[in-house]
Amino acid sequence: MVLSAGPARPARVRIIGGRWRRTLLPVADAPGLRPTPDRVRETLFNWLGQSLDGWSCLDLFAGTGALGLEAASRAAERVVLVESNRTAAAALRTAIDRLKAAPSASLIEGDAMTAMAALLERGERFDLILLDPPFRQAWVERVMPRLPALLKAYGLVYVEAECALMPPEGFESLRTGRAGEVHYHLWRCLAEAAHAGGLTS
Repeated sequence: MVLSAGPARPARVRIIGGRWRRTLLPVADAPGLRPTPDRVRETLFNWLGQSLDGWSCLDLFAGTGALGLEAASRAAERVVLVESNRTAAAALRTAIDRLKAAPSASLIEGDAMTAMAALLERGERFDLILLDPPFRQAWVERVMPRLPALLKAYGLVYVEAECALMPPEGFESLRTGRAGEVHYHLWRCLAEAAHAGGLTS
């Protein structure tokens, strides 16, 4: 999800690969909601190797579900979608039901920070975290220090932002790209960082 002023958002967004290929997802009437463009998602899943068979994924700012449900479509074993906007969360719940995506795909309605704390308390770890937060609200800086504890060794983080970013300490950059105002990055968590322990304050 990207929350930003800009061109009018589409009414629907399509899943571009996997078992639900060409399925259309509604774009909720939430202020400023703009899904990740098809060509950016296509690039991401080319980077990841198309099939995510057996992967566990966390979509921390799910929006339309275009990223998380794309991962589920491509055989990810578990996808957790987190969304704080009630309208968007309701649309996600409907999409999960329509696709019969449960139990592999599940929704947490609430704040990203609270969701991360709950997932960590349950001992959850992910192969891939999808991080596409609202622009210009410093979300990347706020959540990145907390992600190593939620990642498996050498886990991946996909990040979208309004500017080019350097990976923080404990991560290395694998790929970068740009589409219009969207800069996107694929980072890998180093093994020692992935076992760093609890959330930082």
